Formats: sequence, structure tokens, C-alpha cells
Amino acid sequence: MYEEILLPIDGSAAGEQAIPHVFGLAERYGSTVHVLFVVDDTRDSVSVMGGSILDTLEQEGHRFVDEIVARAEARGIPATGDIVQGTPYEAIIDYANDHGIDVIVMATHGRRGIERILLGSVTERVVRTSSVPVLTVHATE
Repeated sequence: MYEEILLPIDGSAAGEQAIPHVFGLAERYGSTVHVLFVVDDTRDSVSVMGGSILDTLEQEGHRFVDEIVARAEARGIPATGDIVQGTPYEAIIDYANDHGIDVIVMATHGRRGIERILLGSVTERVVRTSSVPVLTVHATE
């Protein structure tokens, strides 16, 4: 049923709460977990600062992805990780479509704070635009 599971992460404590759900599904269905970190290159501060900021965000993403992939593999769950740049919700949807993802699992909110309220959350946009099922995990602070 769920051979390929996508776990978009942002390094937040709220996002961390989706991981046990992903691991549980993967163990139950013998799934491969795809861990994805999106470097948001559309924000004004990033585009003004240029490459060094993007490099720093990408390094942070590698650290998050590598840690979750290692945790999955320690439990015997096949896992792969990827870091991409772009608009987060679009990058998540594109990745799901390009990699034959069966379900996307993500927290209801991440690290965006007031921007999430003003601009709309990444999770909400993924739910509205995804052609595959999206399992949302209510994240508590």
C-alpha cells in the first residue's frame, strides 16, 4: 500500500514529531522512507545574501537528513535522503511526483512562526496541491 513514503523535514521540533509515524508505517508495510530537506531559496534574505547562506542552509539540511536516515536504517528501514532548493511546497510535490511516492507524512507546522500565519503553511499547501495522500501529524510545541 505504501511502498514509498516521503518525509519532508525542516529541522524543527514540531517536524520531528512526524518521524515515529513514518517509521511505524515503514515497518508495517515494508516501505522505503525518503527524507527530504528543502532549502527555501525564494526568501528575500536568502536571495540577497547569495551563495554562502544557501550553502549554510544546505549543510544544515544534510545534517538533519543524514541523522534521520541513520535512525531509520538502525531500525532496519530502507531510507534515502535528498536536499533540494526551491519553494518548499512545490519542491515537495515535485519530489513526490518524480519518485513515485505513495504517501507524504508531515507535521502540521514547522519552524516558520508568524510567517506561517501570514503566508500559509507549507503543509497546508502540500495538502491542497498533492496528487498523493498526505498524512498530517498534529505537532505540539
